[in-house]
Amino acid sequence: MRRIGELLRAGQLHAARAQLESVLARHPDYPEALRLLGGTQLALGEPATAETVLRRALALDPAWAPTLVTLAELLLAAGRTEEAEALLERAASGTPPMPRAALLLTRLYNDSGRPERALAIAAPLCASGQADSELVAQHVAALAALGRPAEAVALYRERIEADGTSAAVAHGLSLALQAAGEPAAAARVAAQALERAPASPALCLAHGRSLIATGEHAQAERALREAVRLEPRLSEAHSSLAQLVWLRTGDLGQATATLDTALRHHANDVTLWAAKAALLQGAGDARAAYGCLERWLQADGAAPALLVRGALAALEFEPAAAVRLAERALARAPDNRAARTVLAAALLGVGEAKGALPHCETLLARSPDDQYLIALETTAWRLLGDPRYAERCDYTRLVMPVQLEAPAPWGNLAEFLAALRASLERLHDPGGHALLFQSLRHGTETTQDLTRSADPLIQGLFRAFAAPIDAYLARIGHGNDPLRRRNAGRWRFNGSWSVRLRSSGFHTAHVHPRGWISSACYIELPAAPSPPTRAGFLSFGTPSFPTHPPLPSEHEVQPAEGMLVLFPSYFWHGTVPFHGGGTRLTVAFDAVPAGPG
Repeated sequence: MRRIGELLRAGQLHAARAQLESVLARHPDYPEALRLLGGTQLALGEPATAETVLRRALALDPAWAPTLVTLAELLLAAGRTEEAEALLERAASGTPPMPRAALLLTRLYNDSGRPERALAIAAPLCASGQADSELVAQHVAALAALGRPAEAVALYRERIEADGTSAAVAHGLSLALQAAGEPAAAARVAAQALERAPASPALCLAHGRSLIATGEHAQAERALREAVRLEPRLSEAHSSLAQLVWLRTGDLGQATATLDTALRHHANDVTLWAAKAALLQGAGDARAAYGCLERWLQADGAAPALLVRGALAALEFEPAAAVRLAERALARAPDNRAARTVLAAALLGVGEAKGALPHCETLLARSPDDQYLIALETTAWRLLGDPRYAERCDYTRLVMPVQLEAPAPWGNLAEFLAALRASLERLHDPGGHALLFQSLRHGTETTQDLTRSADPLIQGLFRAFAAPIDAYLARIGHGNDPLRRRNAGRWRFNGSWSVRLRSSGFHTAHVHPRGWISSACYIELPAAPSPPTRAGFLSFGTPSFPTHPPLPSEHEVQPAEGMLVLFPSYFWHGTVPFHGGGTRLTVAFDAVPAGPG
């Protein structure tokens, strides 16, 4: 068994299987040999055979946590999350729980929108110092999802003072600071930890992501390349690295070169293929994204997550294919929210708005403030001619353009905007490219949260936003709909960025899923075309995916320098392309309720 363990650690799966079969020929009721054989068969792509062997092992020893966990991992990969959850809860019921069981269970709880349950599992292990970096990450994610990132920062600061050598604790503090909107502090913590101890893939990834958020792209690239060197199958690091290289080069081949190398060595890793597909779609090529997954999607046992990834790509050009893939995913994993969400959107694409509504209602029962889900429901109402649409999407009442007042000490708005323009331009890479997975085309977007900028001009801009937001809350009033029921008169910024578009630039239609009130503020605009056209107009009402019948824009706003436009985050919005000289410089933010609401 020690030799078999060495073979497994070396990745020699076929040799390990042969040795395990030899052991079991002499000891057919040896549960640990059966468990290892099942795990090996799973790694070799034989899930049906592996499940039979693992259930045999479990029948021999129903309380053996390693078997419970291995079988649960098989079920998770197959999308049978309810069965997997029951096994993991049994494996995690010990004191303390089995670490692997605790990790998988907290990840499952977080991914399914149950952060309070994830926190109950992770908190004791993290407090006792028994958690590795992965479990620490789930602990921080749970606290962040519950709106308690400051609590995570305080906890891990205390832990790092008690044990400054723990890479897992440093990783936790870095993640907590990032979640709390302090990327510079997060980068410092990660860098200090990397100086003290051998680098880990997770810490390098956290370091790289925090450096991206502070605009230190060259250092971020080095950190991310180290992460994938240490763990070539770490899909999150590949994705972050590709996005960063794309931002700097605009060349998709360069952006995915490292990922493509990993795929040549791990050609059967569907998680890496899914990451590649997401990157292709994020760069605007949904057909190529679908194409790189097609052979995997045709398999009867395709994992629900892969089916969802394929459905997201197909949604852009063939909604009927998206429906088929999403239905397959949902049949295998009935509680998979991503599958149900893409199915609802795809049904709108094939003209089945009535069939989409129950899925929207199911999803909104669990996540009533998800602006994308609200947008899907209102789109279904519009397609059905439901009168509720006109009330929820009353553009005349709910889209509010207002001209800003110059903040103190500036007395002249034009002078303030001219000075502000120079501050914002310094944050845009002059040779940069549009971010992947974003709505803008032919332009650049800042990566820092502008609400945390120390620049007095940018601070002044956000002071100037306060009065219009207060006026907007007074304007919309109170009620039971998704916008007004959260209006307690208190709000806070929830992220801000600047976009600079050049000729032919525009925003594709989108919503802000984690917002409440969204915005567009115009700092600089190109010269108005002559004769006048709709170029550069802010447009509302057209969804981000095809619908049947197609839905045209229903409301437009002509921008002006110094104008702030406020609107609900669930409104589909985009811009009409403009052509010619000059640039279009804007600042946008999301606001959410402050405190309860």
